[in-house]
Amino acid sequence: MGSAVSEEIGVGPHPEPWPAGEHLDRELLRDGDRRNVIDRYRYWSVEAIRADLDARRHPFHVAIENWEHDRNIGTVVRTANAFAAAEVHIVGRRRWNRRGAMMTDVYQHVRHHASVEDLAAWAAAEALPIVGIDNLPGAQDLETAALPEKCVLLFGQEGPGLSEAARSASAQVLSISQFGSTRSINAGVAAGIAMHAWIRLWSPPGLDGGLSRSSRSASESP
Repeated sequence: MGSAVSEEIGVGPHPEPWPAGEHLDRELLRDGDRRNVIDRYRYWSVEAIRADLDARRHPFHVAIENWEHDRNIGTVVRTANAFAAAEVHIVGRRRWNRRGAMMTDVYQHVRHHASVEDLAAWAAAEALPIVGIDNLPGAQDLETAALPEKCVLLFGQEGPGLSEAARSASAQVLSISQFGSTRSINAGVAAGIAMHAWIRLWSPPGLDGGLSRSSRSASESP
C-alpha cells in the first residue's frame, strides 16, 4: 500500500510586488489564502467575492424546512453556492448547523422565514412559483419535468419530508427517480440533484465550469 499524500489547500503568501486592485485582501496577500474557494478568487476579499457572485447568480432559489435542526442545511447551502443560486431560504428554526457549509455561507445569501406561510407570501410577492421536491404519490418525475427558470425549490425536513403546509404551498411536486432498496435519499443529496437538474436545463454552457477551472491570476481585476 502506498502512503497517504496530504495536499494543502490554497496558496501561500503572494510574492512581492503585490498586484493592485480593490478586490484584493492585503492580509491574504501577506499571509496566504487557504480558503475553500476556486482559483479565480484567491486573495480576493469576502466582499469582492460576494459582489462578483451577485453579478451572475442564477434566478432559482432553494428553501428547506428546519423544524428539528436538520443537519443537511449546511450541505444545501454549500451546494447552492456551488451552483450560484440566488438565495437560500431556511423555514422554521432560525439556528442551523453551519459546519457542513464549509464557510460558503459567507458568500451565499441566506434568508429566514418563520413559517411556510411566510415563505409562500414572499415567493408570491416575487412572482416565484414554489416547486416541492419529495417522493410523494402523484408527484411528477423530476427527470422529465419542465422546471421554471425562476422558481423556489422547496425541500422538507429530513425524515418526514415536505410538511402539509409545504405541499399546499407548492405549485407542483416533483420526485427523484430511485432504483434501489432505500425508501429515500437525504435532503442534502436531493437538493443537489434538483439544483443540477435546473442547471442542465437553464444554465448557459461554461457559465460556472469555466470559472472553476479559470487560470486568471489574482492580479486581474473582476
